Amino acid sequence: MNYKQSLLLAILFSFSCLTVQAKKIEVYKTSVLIVGGGASGVTAGLQASRLGAKTLIIEETDWLGGMLTSAGVSAVDGNHQLPSGLWGEFRQKLYDYYGGPAQLETGWVSNTLFEPEVGNQIFKQMTAKTTELSIWYQTKFSNVKKIDKGWVVQVTKGNKSYLIHADVVIDCTELGDVMAAAGAVFYVGMDSKNRTGEVYAPEEANNIIQDLTYVAVLKDYGKGTDKTISKPSGFDPKEFENSCDVSDPSSGHISANIDCEKMLTYGKLPNGKYMINWPKEGNDIYLNIIAKTSAEREIELKKAKLHTLRFIYYIQTVLGYKNLGLSDEFGTKDQLPKIPYHRESRRVEGLVSLPVHYLEKPFDQEFPLYRTGAIVGDYTIDHHHLKNPNAPQIDFIKIKIPSYNVPLGALIPKNLSNFIVAEKSISVSNIVAGATRLQPVVLEIGQAAGALAALSVKEGKDPKDLNIRDVQSKLLDAQVYLMPYLDVKPTDSYFKAVQKIGATGILKGTGNPYKWANQTWFYPNHPVSEFEMVKGLKSYYPALENYQASGADLTISEFIKMLIAIDPKISKDTVKQKYALLSNNEVMKRSEVAVLIDALLNPFDQAIDWFGNLK
Repeated sequence: MNYKQSLLLAILFSFSCLTVQAKKIEVYKTSVLIVGGGASGVTAGLQASRLGAKTLIIEETDWLGGMLTSAGVSAVDGNHQLPSGLWGEFRQKLYDYYGGPAQLETGWVSNTLFEPEVGNQIFKQMTAKTTELSIWYQTKFSNVKKIDKGWVVQVTKGNKSYLIHADVVIDCTELGDVMAAAGAVFYVGMDSKNRTGEVYAPEEANNIIQDLTYVAVLKDYGKGTDKTISKPSGFDPKEFENSCDVSDPSSGHISANIDCEKMLTYGKLPNGKYMINWPKEGNDIYLNIIAKTSAEREIELKKAKLHTLRFIYYIQTVLGYKNLGLSDEFGTKDQLPKIPYHRESRRVEGLVSLPVHYLEKPFDQEFPLYRTGAIVGDYTIDHHHLKNPNAPQIDFIKIKIPSYNVPLGALIPKNLSNFIVAEKSISVSNIVAGATRLQPVVLEIGQAAGALAALSVKEGKDPKDLNIRDVQSKLLDAQVYLMPYLDVKPTDSYFKAVQKIGATGILKGTGNPYKWANQTWFYPNHPVSEFEMVKGLKSYYPALENYQASGADLTISEFIKMLIAIDPKISKDTVKQKYALLSNNEVMKRSEVAVLIDALLNPFDQAIDWFGNLK
């Protein structure tokens, strides 16, 4: 009996509930298994395979990209000024395809809008160039079991069943199905104020999630054309009579702003297409299908599809846009997307959890979680609950946050080994999930998950035991932002140094909650005061505890004194030589300070735990 046969028998024995005969099941071995080829799944696969790990993605549909493509949500919200990692790479390929950024600015909310089929093709082109990455389309997950070295996952592809043996599994499903089957501790719905410590949370927890949407993509077939669909059952125009209200809830104005043309152009895509994903008496619907079986979900989702068709019929008849008809974008029989847009999922209990006060004031909390980040976002806290009258009344718009980062420990389940969670199932509070659910953030979550998995395989360690700084360094090499500093770009020579020193907290950014695109500024060309410099350095170097510093701008002469106080072996001439390569000015810029701290002290290399504490 060879190794493969022995492994097969051992695995079959472990799946005591398995009814399929052994001869009908094939065994497949991979280092990293990603279940779900959605927004996070595709970036997890790209990052893990680019780091040399043999990686397999299994995906239920024949598309890649999930909510960005298969669900039709191809109007990107947030991170326009934070083109981190694979999100920036994907966006650049969209620019190349359409002929520049201006060609994608077709709506009035998002800066990047594209046709879902184009996004799918770009993802497929990106993955095709990675030799270590395999993708199985139209493959369904059915079971998962822990074994001594990794996991065994049972899947069905066509008429065949497979047992996939993986060293590390990443759950990139839309609703966190794999982590639930694996036995992870998780939460669904709104958290209680007592559990998260969030003043905005309700007193009691509940299972209420955000509304979901079955998006539609309409196409303008030209004036005089009638593309009106058959009248959907249960159609009532009153259900949509206020859908043309385009007033901004964050503006503070109570009165409605009725503009039907503007409502439609919110999601206007290139080439005369329109993404219909409208919350105000539009096609949002409240359905909580998380705990249901696949068959039960399909039945419930028919309600979402019907609701969207009613809204389309309203647009065509009551509003008079008969020339707007369903596009053949997705290649489906009903011309609707391949999957619905889920705004909310199960949320794992991770090594750390991220409540909203850590977004509001990241530098003033009990733990410096920001030090462990590798995922950035700038969209505001945005929850959809208009279709559920039982949802507690929380004014999410009034929760003001700057741009933020997400700790890596939020991707690692507390009670599972060799397992990583991505997509919308990471360890954040229900309130925070209203920001981390957005497309660029989920792409970045996947990329971080892929790096965690690849290093776990390479070093033969559980993800919990990895050196966080090693993971962040690999992501920095891929032009990933650790800190959400919008004024320092990957093309800047000091990008890595600023990101590393920012992630130590020695130099901190300035946050600004700003409309729908929140900000954090590093101000690379501004001076730093002596006092601020000493305060930052003291957190790493106790030798400066009694160092006297003024509020004056930091000069190279004073900086040299600080460095020598930390390490007497540092040469004054060496510092001056390095600084001469940066500037001839006596007063130092913040970017220059970051470069010299990184080069001469390298505090980023000091190990930290998952809470950001120095080891």
